[in-house]
Amino acid sequence: MKYVLDSHTHTLVSGHAFNTIREMSLAAFKKNLSLLAITEHSVNMPGSCHVFYFENYRILDRNAYDVPLLFGVELNILDEKGSVDMTPELLSSMDVAIASLHPPCIPFMSRKETTDCIKHILNNPLIQIVGHLDDDRFPVDYDEVARAAAANHKLFEVNNSSLAPTSYRPGAHDNYLRLLEACMKHDVEIILNSDAHADTLVGAHDFSEALVKEACFPFEKVVNDSLSHYFSYLKPEIRDYFANSLYL
Repeated sequence: MKYVLDSHTHTLVSGHAFNTIREMSLAAFKKNLSLLAITEHSVNMPGSCHVFYFENYRILDRNAYDVPLLFGVELNILDEKGSVDMTPELLSSMDVAIASLHPPCIPFMSRKETTDCIKHILNNPLIQIVGHLDDDRFPVDYDEVARAAAANHKLFEVNNSSLAPTSYRPGAHDNYLRLLEACMKHDVEIILNSDAHADTLVGAHDFSEALVKEACFPFEKVVNDSLSHYFSYLKPEIRDYFANSLYL
């Protein structure tokens, strides 16, 4: 499968990543990517950047090394009600928003609590992607959340870092097989993301692609195949900006 974009990466300001925006962009250029999203950890992640950092995205050039850039956020989900650590006003200015469960920011929850939490996230119009829903410590009813994703035109991420041998998330492989089965049942599309915290991992989809093949998930339902496919999940003004910039 051809991958034209990576929609989940971090720079050193996230607190536990190792490269700058320019270094990540150069890596994307060398991988022949047509788009890179920088999605820093939001403010409740220990060591991550201040709200001022996200407010200042507006000064940045949306192109580096001829790679178009999106500037977004990986939100921390804070409770079973689907609260996140960014105000709606600021969140509405992000190019793309991923919401994820991170143990430093939320206690482990029951299956019902996690399922209710993700359904709230999927009902939030300012969030496009649910990140790495693959951790045994957050059990979830995949059938129920896939139904909610279909109703709200949202994406589930298959996270390459979760599937790597270095991952700390238990159960990712088997949980993704269950998630993909539910996505096929309810006609939900997915996105493969590297979750790169270092430039060498930008555009890495080897583990996630292998899992998608194992699950017999249809590749035409993976939105990394084209910019137009991916942008159909983002805000119209983002799609229009890139269309007018001749990137689509």
